[in-house]
Amino acid sequence: MGDDSMGTPTGSHRRRAGGGRGRRRKVRARRKGWRIAAWTTAGVVVAGGVGAGFLYFKFNGNLTSVDINAALGKNRPANIDNGSQDILVLGSDSRAGDNGKYGKDEGSSRSDTAMIVHVYAGHKKASVVSIPRDTMVPRPACKAPDGKTSPAVKRAQFNEAYTVGGAACAVATVEQMTNIRMDHYMEVDFAGFQKLIDKLGGVQVTTTKPIRDKWSHLDLDPGTHTLNGEQSLGLVRTRHGVGDGSDLGRIKLQQAFIKALLDQVKHIGLFTSPTKLYGIADTATKTLTTDSELGSLEKLSSFADGLKGIGSGDMHMVTLPVGDDPIDANRVAPMPEQSKQLWDALREDKPIPDSAVKDGAGAKTGADDVVK
Repeated sequence: MGDDSMGTPTGSHRRRAGGGRGRRRKVRARRKGWRIAAWTTAGVVVAGGVGAGFLYFKFNGNLTSVDINAALGKNRPANIDNGSQDILVLGSDSRAGDNGKYGKDEGSSRSDTAMIVHVYAGHKKASVVSIPRDTMVPRPACKAPDGKTSPAVKRAQFNEAYTVGGAACAVATVEQMTNIRMDHYMEVDFAGFQKLIDKLGGVQVTTTKPIRDKWSHLDLDPGTHTLNGEQSLGLVRTRHGVGDGSDLGRIKLQQAFIKALLDQVKHIGLFTSPTKLYGIADTATKTLTTDSELGSLEKLSSFADGLKGIGSGDMHMVTLPVGDDPIDANRVAPMPEQSKQLWDALREDKPIPDSAVKDGAGAKTGADDVVK
């Protein structure tokens, strides 16, 4: 219908044809919506793609990527092709530029938040393992930004790997700890995180206890709150506002916030407002650093399509089983037997057994159930 041999379409035919195109446009728009939703939720836990095709080149130019494969070469764990994926997600602790108001700039950056996200085969469920930043671990030799090699050490605080050699050193340290090859790397900085939450219109959380921390600018009474960007940043960074002030308690707050963020994105009507959609896509792509295999909108969008079925109820969030470090009481160390159980389970694409995490120092903290 519509060619010369069949004659000119009638008005009713035109309306039906136009309606079909409209439906196809709506389907494409919904697909793009899923990609942005996946990206936004993953900007804190697992990043996905931004499908704003009408601004493809602008947003594509915002992205920053790191060639992890080239930096690490072949000395890595085997790449097991069983349908699962493992992603190292870092929140960077740089105090430069807009991040300066959260502390003194000491001339270096650290990975303030670290999570290994294991997406199971089928991409319907995920396990998230938080690594306390003051965990003492062996660190491999890493190339520093000035091109010199920092030699391997038997004991280093986990987040110093990023300080020494950036993303590649952080990935190499995690792979040495776990014997699991990281398929992807993602990083979000403080300032970008705050701006992204503001563009989303805030995130709703319910607190069961007061949280007061002058260092992270957080002052919350018990109850339900819609946190803006600065408050959200304060919540995921606070150490002194709840519990005993440990990093283990802060991790519990981060895990609760991530689930609230996942739920929020599904309910805010993000895709009915082109202005809001543009602002989020622009901010999100400026905020994220990825490995080079996700370093374009096309690759990021494809990755996001594989994550869109994972909701907050499909994520099992745990903390690396750690105990007191035998040398430094102010640090923690992985529990060998329990850690092996955890990493073996993920390597085999199996659920993390309770026996691997129930006795770790981070399994029960003073910050449990403070945020819901």
